[in-house]
Amino acid sequence: MSISKDHLADRQIFEKHIVVTSETTNALLELEAVCNISIADLKKAINKGALWLTRGKSTQRFRRIKKSLKQGDELHFYYNQDVLNQVPNEAKLIEDMGEYSVWYKPYGMLSQGSKWSDHCTIARWAQTHLQPERAVFIVHRLDRAASGLIIIAHTKKMAQAFSKMFELHHLEKRYLILIHGDHRSHSQPEIITTQVDGKNAKSQFTCKSYNESLDTSLIDVLIDSGRKHQIRLHAASIGMPVVGDRLHGDSKRDDLLKEKMSKDIDLQLCAFSLVFVCPISLETKTFRLPDELLPSHLSQ
Repeated sequence: MSISKDHLADRQIFEKHIVVTSETTNALLELEAVCNISIADLKKAINKGALWLTRGKSTQRFRRIKKSLKQGDELHFYYNQDVLNQVPNEAKLIEDMGEYSVWYKPYGMLSQGSKWSDHCTIARWAQTHLQPERAVFIVHRLDRAASGLIIIAHTKKMAQAFSKMFELHHLEKRYLILIHGDHRSHSQPEIITTQVDGKNAKSQFTCKSYNESLDTSLIDVLIDSGRKHQIRLHAASIGMPVVGDRLHGDSKRDDLLKEKMSKDIDLQLCAFSLVFVCPISLETKTFRLPDELLPSHLSQ
């Protein structure tokens, strides 16, 4: 007999944790017995990454709903209807190198999933859209609100190679951002070394153009470290926050800009260029985001 625990009374947001006591059962049978949702909804949720399997010391996302389970296995089912109803924006393949691929991650798409799902992640998108289908490993991240180029590894060896490359700063990563204010009065390029979370961080800001009517500057950013929210924090540190930055930005200036433009503005930060030595061919590879994929405010 299975043991389950319902953490939340709301049937639209709940967790089930099941200890398997039989060798002749599967995930679908176990969940059907304790969840008050249809089999169709169970299958959809599992396909979107809501189910996890603990076997021994390993816990992994699990989609093989009819595979026989073992006594002592534990199933963890996280159901959140709002999360599962989310539809990801479309990612685009820039180049498939076999053991790794380069993608355009759109605004709103996650780099990695949560316990509730992974269907809105670039990793899952790559896994389900590449032919032939293959394993995926995230080796670096882009914020949900950022867009641009991201590398996905498809073997553990390639994941290790890229992780080492990022650790040693052997990749050139360039971003385009739109910031409030006239950056032309600052030194060009401006080197910002304000620490992020107590760790060293370095960003190089170069002004490409200034829009006087909107009082915004288009900035080319080169970073040699990749701290969380580094570019956004560095822009804010010089009094010129990234347009549309809801965490570290200036909401009043954003609101004024929206009035001038008569529309909402997402975070204006895009990873537009990657340069590195290919671990396969040992040749220098340059990937640049096509102009048509740049956010409209960053293509001026």
